[in-house]
Formats: sequence, structure tokens, C-alpha cells
Amino acid sequence: MKPEPDSCRPKSDALLKPRTASPREPGDCGIPAFSTTLAEHGVSPLRPTGIDILQVNTGYRCNLRCTHCHVDARPDRTEVMTRDTMQQCIDVLTTNPIRTLDITGGAPEMNPDFRWFIGEARRVRPELEILVRTNLTLLSGEGAYRDLPHFMKAHRVHLIASLPCFTSAVVDRQRGTGVFSRSIEALKKLNAIGYGSEGDLELNLVYNPSCPTLPGCQHQLEDEYRRQLRQQFGITFTKLYTLTNMPVSRFLQSLIDSGSYCAYMELLAGGFNPAAIGALMCRNTVSVRWDGKLFDCDFNQMLDLPPGADAPGHIGEFDRQRLLERTIIVGQHCYGCTAGSGSSCQGSLV
Repeated sequence: MKPEPDSCRPKSDALLKPRTASPREPGDCGIPAFSTTLAEHGVSPLRPTGIDILQVNTGYRCNLRCTHCHVDARPDRTEVMTRDTMQQCIDVLTTNPIRTLDITGGAPEMNPDFRWFIGEARRVRPELEILVRTNLTLLSGEGAYRDLPHFMKAHRVHLIASLPCFTSAVVDRQRGTGVFSRSIEALKKLNAIGYGSEGDLELNLVYNPSCPTLPGCQHQLEDEYRRQLRQQFGITFTKLYTLTNMPVSRFLQSLIDSGSYCAYMELLAGGFNPAAIGALMCRNTVSVRWDGKLFDCDFNQMLDLPPGADAPGHIGEFDRQRLLERTIIVGQHCYGCTAGSGSSCQGSLV
């Protein structure tokens, strides 16, 4: 496995500290079950600490096909959340003290009811924090999406935008030719209307390694992103989140195809950090699939691992108390969230 390219590192390698291992054939890998590791640290079974975030996947369709995508999103995916299912999500937000609606995909902007969903959520819960996870390209001024930056601003949406590097070579290799320039154009448009500079218009970027390594120190990499984007393009942003690539879906297949699966799993398991357990996103989040089915997290959703029998299985059956009392379903992929500084949809955990 090759290390992360120098063009996507701070000048000092110590800032990223990538760790790699030698490739081996996929298989058992000799790694203890994640549940066993939790038990050794006195945290088994894993239980929720609250339900603060409703993460809603509005569909798997996307205008890009990124090599690391754990959703296997692409232009020809047909799974899409209907307005009826969105209304069930709105009903839950209306009657439960959930503080954050986290909208993801695919490219969530491509759902035909995307604007309606945000508008209704803001109407019924004016104080609600609304997050949208975007690949940026649809915010660069294309056709039917041209008004989206202003729509996001009007509804006080916080943006979480994927930008896996500050150089075109790395981004285009991972996400497709021309994606970097379109992403930069979108960031400039967002900056021009106050995103990334005004306090209530958060513009958060997401970094994930382009090869099978652990991300390095989040705040140090954030400093380098700020310097590079400001100097090269005059771009500002709010925060940088670092995410570990999860051994799920498209990235999992790439590990298997390259014979690197066991090496990567050994890397994750060897980097297990018990300090990350308390902040795992599955402990305060409920994930909703495009068809309304509930999961402990977005990764369990992709692996089709529903919650146990002690929990409701659909957004239409949402029961806060039963969800708070449920046992969280874990698997070997969970090592990705507890390796190194930990990883969640809001970046590093420790």
C-alpha cells in the first residue's frame, strides 16, 4: 500500500503520521471480534447515551462515483426517499427532543423533495440544527441546482462538504476528472454569500485518506487546509473533519481486490482506542434509510444490519424509549470508528 501523496500532506510528515501494513489475503485475519474487545474494556453490550441526531439518508443516487464511497453511490442508483417517508421523519422531529437533523446520501440534493424536506423541518422546529452532507459539485452553479447555495443560507443549513485533499490530482483521482475545480468554484460561491465566515453559516470540510491509512491529527491537518486553500484560492471554512475510510461497500471491495483487506483490518484493530468508545456516533444517533428503515449508524445501514428485536425497525414506528434501551449492533467494521483518534460523521472523537 502506498502512503498518502506528499501533495496532500503538511510539509512535515509528523502532522499526518500515516500507518500502513503489508498486504495479505482477505479472510479471518486473526482479529478479535469487536464485541470481545468492547467486553474487555467493560462496555458490552454497547448502549445509547441519548438520541440527539436523526441522520436521514435521502437516497443513494449521486452525480459522482468516488473510489472510497461506503454507500456505493452513483448516477444510476434508483433508491430514493419519498415525501411520505420524509413526512414521517418530520413527525418524529416534531414530537421528540432531537437537536440535529443530518441529511445525507448519495447526493441528497438530487432527491426531488430535498427542498421541501428542509423547509418543513425548519418550519416545525425553528431551532433545529440542520446539516447537509454535500460533495460540493452540485453547488457550483449547475442548472436546476443553481439556487441551492442561497436556499441553504435562507434556511440556516450547516454544510459538511467532502474535499479529500487541497490538490486537483488527488481529488480528481479519487472522485473523477474535473471534480476539484468544480468543488473550488462551489466553495468560492459559498464564501461569497457568507458561508465559512459568518457564525451561523457553517462550512465544514471533510478529509479522508485516499489510500488505506489512518487520518492524522485533525487540528494540525485543519491548519494546513486553511493555509493552502487561503493562499491558493482565497477560500475560508469553519472546521475540518477527518474521517477514517470504513471497510464497507466500495472501499471494502477495493481492499479485497488489492489483497489489502487483512492488512487494513489489522491496522484498524491495532489502533483501537478505548477513549473513543464514549463518543461513538451510534450512541447518540439513529440512522434512517431511504425506505424508512432504522439502523444504529450509516455503516450498519450499508451492511443491512438492522437494530435488534428490542428496537423499532421503521421511522413510522419510532419509539424514543425503546431506542434508548436497545442494544447497539456491532461488527468488525466498528474498528474503523475506534482506531487512532476515532472517527465519526463529525470528525475525530478524541
